[in-house]
Amino acid sequence: MSEMTRRNWLKLTAGASALYAEKLFAQQRLITRQVPSSGEALPVVGLGSSATFSRVARSEDVSALRAVLRTLVQNGGSVFDTAPAYGASEEVAGRIAQEEGFTDKIFWATKVNVARQGKADPAAARAQIETSFSRIKKAKIDLIQVHNLADLPTQLSILKELKSAGRVRYIGVTSTSKNQYPLLLETMRNEPLDFIGVDYAVDNRDAEEAILPLARERKIGVLVYVPFGRTRLFRRVGDRPLPDWAAEFDAKSWAQFFLKYVLGHPAVTAVTPATSQPKNMLDNLGGAVGRLPDEAMRKRMAEFVDALPSA
Repeated sequence: MSEMTRRNWLKLTAGASALYAEKLFAQQRLITRQVPSSGEALPVVGLGSSATFSRVARSEDVSALRAVLRTLVQNGGSVFDTAPAYGASEEVAGRIAQEEGFTDKIFWATKVNVARQGKADPAAARAQIETSFSRIKKAKIDLIQVHNLADLPTQLSILKELKSAGRVRYIGVTSTSKNQYPLLLETMRNEPLDFIGVDYAVDNRDAEEAILPLARERKIGVLVYVPFGRTRLFRRVGDRPLPDWAAEFDAKSWAQFFLKYVLGHPAVTAVTPATSQPKNMLDNLGGAVGRLPDEAMRKRMAEFVDALPSA
């Protein structure tokens, strides 16, 4: 297949009908990875709800988000990452899923954080979690994580209780700040986590040094955030065409190139880029189709990106 930039791929998929979208990946199932603590298989590309998703969720017209969630589910995706801190995202997504009848087809990953000046009021944390239950409308939420490692003694303890009570299937912690990595590593070593959420991209590889190896050692699932560096990586590549060798791991757009780099690491369970556009959701799901790069190819990909001008 000829080289295809994200722009060309999006042109191809932008006019797709709902039926076409539903069947786009019908012939090639999405790659899945197992949750280390349970063996449950999850599609490796999901949807995040910060950034553009969050901005649209605050508007009066959320039809684009309805289409994004439909595209995720109709094409075999399931992982949806949200948080009370993402404005109206959790509430709007929960309502759309209920209206569309696919609440139970989504793997709901939400968060808790009510900490102020480093301390969380337990009653406020429990109230925030109950609000998430009321929005998602599932008797058992798939995953709740302590957002940004905030007051772990208080908030992680509550999540442990909820898991023991059978109200939450998996628990974990998140951080996208390098200065929190020492605390993240300490928590991974000492707490019974099912998941962590961390920032990781082809030009942001700090997690490879200790976090991802420890996740494999401790059998902790990994959700990856901001795999595009928000929009940084797209600015870096600009209008450049994909290199010919991207076809060796079935990348047909820059988004798929960036996602497949992340997914090429065996510690990664799923990646959840945020979007408010169905055509971008389709493009992203293409990163979970076909081959993934091996370690030698990932090194080549990283060297290629490192040689580009900074955004």
